[in-house]
Amino acid sequence: MKISNIAIILSSAFFLASCGATENPPPSTPLSNISLEYPTAIAPDLADRFSALALTCVHQEFPNKISRTTDTAEEIGTPKELFPAFYGCFDWHSSVHGHWLLVRLLRVGPQDAAWREEAIAKLNQSFTAENIAGEVANYNRPAAGSWERPYGLAWYLQLTAELREWDNEQAKQWLEILEPLEIDIADGLKAWLPKLAYPIRLGTHNQSAFAFGLMLDWARVVGDTEMEQLIISRSKSFHLNDKNCPLAYEPSGEDFLSPCLMEADLMRRMMSADEFSKWLTEFMPTIPTDGSGDWLAPGIVKDASDGKLVHLDGVNSSRAWNLYNIARALPEGDAREASLVAAAKIHAETGVAAVSDEHYSGSHWLASFATYLMTDRGWNGE
Repeated sequence: MKISNIAIILSSAFFLASCGATENPPPSTPLSNISLEYPTAIAPDLADRFSALALTCVHQEFPNKISRTTDTAEEIGTPKELFPAFYGCFDWHSSVHGHWLLVRLLRVGPQDAAWREEAIAKLNQSFTAENIAGEVANYNRPAAGSWERPYGLAWYLQLTAELREWDNEQAKQWLEILEPLEIDIADGLKAWLPKLAYPIRLGTHNQSAFAFGLMLDWARVVGDTEMEQLIISRSKSFHLNDKNCPLAYEPSGEDFLSPCLMEADLMRRMMSADEFSKWLTEFMPTIPTDGSGDWLAPGIVKDASDGKLVHLDGVNSSRAWNLYNIARALPEGDAREASLVAAAKIHAETGVAAVSDEHYSGSHWLASFATYLMTDRGWNGE
């Protein structure tokens, strides 16, 4: 039974995960017994929950983590002065994907939701020509260097890709405003890619595999063949010969991205099903074929108020979309599919249940990861 639904991620039972009403598939559950009847749209209650977190933080200036190099004292200012569009949500990249979350849910979420009017107003407040001119000036500072590369910059491209794929007049207006920064970011990344001698195999912001995936999806939406070929070339150079990825060493204590699974999710974007199957056999030879889901345990968070430790709530959501995408990229009837799906379901339930407004350390960003998962963006982005 091939997984082909556009929104494979969510069974009806899954929607109740935050209430503790789900049951994980038991070990050795055959694929035919795993729930694969997933809806094609995010549930309204989850869209309400995730949008509320983004609406709260996109214009919340403090607390704030300003991470940038300056040449002079005059370049030091308040977040809103430095980042006139993306000053909220604790840091620049979280603000960018908080805005993406609102655009994404406006596009694919419930069309009659009560929060839509507020979301449009918030986006109009952020997306002005004056604000983006200020963002362009910040990006092009001589001291900017590697600022927000690659994570935040890749998320900005994801934001503009979302607007491009949305057949909506308001989206077209917003895209026109955001394009000047998009052009500069794309040019900067094209200059950087040939200089990157090695992949960045971390579980946090600097990881190259996750950013490459977002960048590749953007390039295909835009039709930027130069960027597409650069990413494919660098990815194959870095990863085609990778073997025996040490998944047992994951996660590290502050990971929100899986180095092994994110790499596989990247590589399936540029291979046929048969090529990917053969590569995956060498890269992750221990994936079970018995339909079990407990071969990969979700990350554990012991203090959700700690901004670093709470990263593990994010790794569960990102692992889930990796696992689903890897499963779908395999040939029809691949024996590993069932175990990939079962592990994905466990991670998805765990990750989404952790999204709450209790601690700003998680509430300013976790909903973006859950939205990427729940709306099946990684697969659609292909």
